[in-house]
Amino acid sequence: MSTSYGKNINITVYGGSHDDHIGIVATGLPKGFAFDNDELTAFMKRRAPGQNAFSTPRKEADAPVFVSGVTDGHILDGQRFEAIIKNTNQRSADYNNLSFIPRPSHADFAAREKYGESVDLRGGGHFSGRLTAPLCIVGGICLQYLKSRGIHIAAHLYSVGGIKDTPFDLAGVSTNDFEILNSRTDFPVLDEQAGEKMRILIESIRAEGDSIGGIVECAVLGLPAGLGEHMFDGVENRISQIVFGIPAVKGIEFGNGFECAALKGSENNDAFVTDGKKIFTATNNCGGILGGMTSSMPLVFRAAMKPTPSIFKEQDSVDMVSMQPVKLSIKGRHDPCVVLRAVPVFEAVAAIAICDMLADNN
Repeated sequence: MSTSYGKNINITVYGGSHDDHIGIVATGLPKGFAFDNDELTAFMKRRAPGQNAFSTPRKEADAPVFVSGVTDGHILDGQRFEAIIKNTNQRSADYNNLSFIPRPSHADFAAREKYGESVDLRGGGHFSGRLTAPLCIVGGICLQYLKSRGIHIAAHLYSVGGIKDTPFDLAGVSTNDFEILNSRTDFPVLDEQAGEKMRILIESIRAEGDSIGGIVECAVLGLPAGLGEHMFDGVENRISQIVFGIPAVKGIEFGNGFECAALKGSENNDAFVTDGKKIFTATNNCGGILGGMTSSMPLVFRAAMKPTPSIFKEQDSVDMVSMQPVKLSIKGRHDPCVVLRAVPVFEAVAAIAICDMLADNN
C-alpha cells in the first residue's frame, strides 16, 4: 500500500482503525526544534472523535506516544521520528456481517478485489479516516515550527450542505481571521449565524440516520515568494497530493478555482501593485500561486468532502460470495458530517506540505 508522502520531509502512516495502535514514521523534520506538548495535545483533541454531538460517539484520547526522534519529550533530535496512538475503543463486532458485503461508497469492494480476502476492513481498516490522527501529530509539530518562522495556517468550514460560512478574503485574509477561528475550534466558522444553521442541519441529518458533505477552506499566511516549481512539482501538486490522502476528499481548488472558468482574462488577472518597498497584487484570484510557485500573497485553497458513506439507512449491496443482491444496514459509530473533524487535518497536511517545500532550499 502506498502510504508515504514527501521529498525532504518524508512521512509514512501505518496501522488500521481497529488495530492495537496506529502510527507515523517521519524523516527530515527540523532538528533541534522544541515543540509545545500542551499545544500539540490541544490540536490533536480538535480531530479526536467523541468530542461533541456532531461527531462519532467513539471515544479515543488520541494521545501521541513518541517512540523515537524526540529527546526530553519535546525536542526533535534529527533522527528517525516515530509516534503511535493507541486504539482503545474499538467495536469490531459491528463489522462481522460485512466481511463479503461491500458498503456503498467505501473502499471495501475495490480493496477486496485488489488485496484479497485477508484485507482488514474493520472500521475501514487502513482506509479509515482514523489514519488522519497520526498525520495530525507530525502536522501539529509542523504548524508550530512554521509559526516560529512567521508562517500561519488556519482552516474553517466553508460550507456544510448548501449553507456557507463567510469565505476568506483572498487578498485580505489576515491573522485576525485566524484568531476568530482559534476561539471557535469546536465549530470553526467566521459567521456564527451560519455556524448555527450548520449545526441545525447536521443534527437533523443525524436524526434521519443519514450524513452530509461539505467544503473546508484553508489559508496560509507569511509565505515567501518562489516556493515550489513549475509543472509536476508545483505548490498545487504537492498540496493536492497530501490533501487527497484525507479520506472522503473529492475535489480541490486554489484561489477562485472553478469560478475563473467563467471569467475573462481582464476579470481574472491579478494586477501587480507596489507600496514602494515590495510588489504584491491588488487581487488574489490565483490563490497565492503563479506558475506552480508562491507569490507571497495568501495561499488559499478549498477541498470538497463527500458525505460520510456509513449511514444507518438501508442500502443496496451484493454478497460477493453468493453474488446475490442484499439489503445492507450498517451498524457502528459514525460522523454525520466528517467535514467538522477534518478541519484540523487540512491544517496539518498543509503544514507538512509547506515544511517539505521550505526544505527544498536547504
